[in-house]
Amino acid sequence: MQLNLKKPICFFDLETTGINVSKDRVVEISILKVFPNGNKESKTWLVNPEMPIPAEVSAIHGVTDERVANEPTFKELSKEINAMIKDCDLAGFNSNRFDIPLLAEEMLRADMDFDMKNNVAIDVQTIFHKMEQRTLGAAYKFYCDKSLENAHTAEADTLATYEVLKSQLDRYDDLENDMKFLAEFSARKKFADFAGFINYNKEGEECFSFGKHKGKKVTDVLNDEPGYFGWLLNADFPLYTKKVLTAIKLRAFNNKF
Repeated sequence: MQLNLKKPICFFDLETTGINVSKDRVVEISILKVFPNGNKESKTWLVNPEMPIPAEVSAIHGVTDERVANEPTFKELSKEINAMIKDCDLAGFNSNRFDIPLLAEEMLRADMDFDMKNNVAIDVQTIFHKMEQRTLGAAYKFYCDKSLENAHTAEADTLATYEVLKSQLDRYDDLENDMKFLAEFSARKKFADFAGFINYNKEGEECFSFGKHKGKKVTDVLNDEPGYFGWLLNADFPLYTKKVLTAIKLRAFNNKF
């Protein structure tokens, strides 16, 4: 089944130095851009993370310090990557919880703005887990009847994710071939930030999802405890989370006038 697209969608996968969204960096990124007319373009980059890649991580994805030593940094690639994904919906495997938050961090570190206000994000892993409860390799075998060669390389994982989503649409009649529907179906919970530190209550108001103020409205906490905002900005939180907090604070300030 071909995807019913109203705008281009970019399937992507990141290989990284680790799994800490705030601290770890991209070492490989692959993007498969699919257009509404069915045309496709793809690009894969090796990236110098400007930090050592742990040996145990290189053992998984095969990207070593030596392979990326002479490759461009993410900042050097950021304009090209942004041009490819701009105004596109995004899709990946575990992308809502990892790849998109980490991509946002890299973009912000490169002084490139990043938000998803006008685009949707589809997490093929969530659809898979809701339907079958397995991994990408198992998903590829289950839906496409193929073995995933070169697993944990960005390009192989990206192409497999694209093929799995098309096969999921063929298999499940209750899945709509609509990117907004798939984004909502694959979302675990709606958050104001990508990393999940700020969620929404039933009234659609931003609330903290962690710590001593868990469940409290962000605006109430920032108003009652002004120093907490400064602590958050100086603490080890993702840059995008800090960006969202700053926007909430500015919005509350402007609403007073």
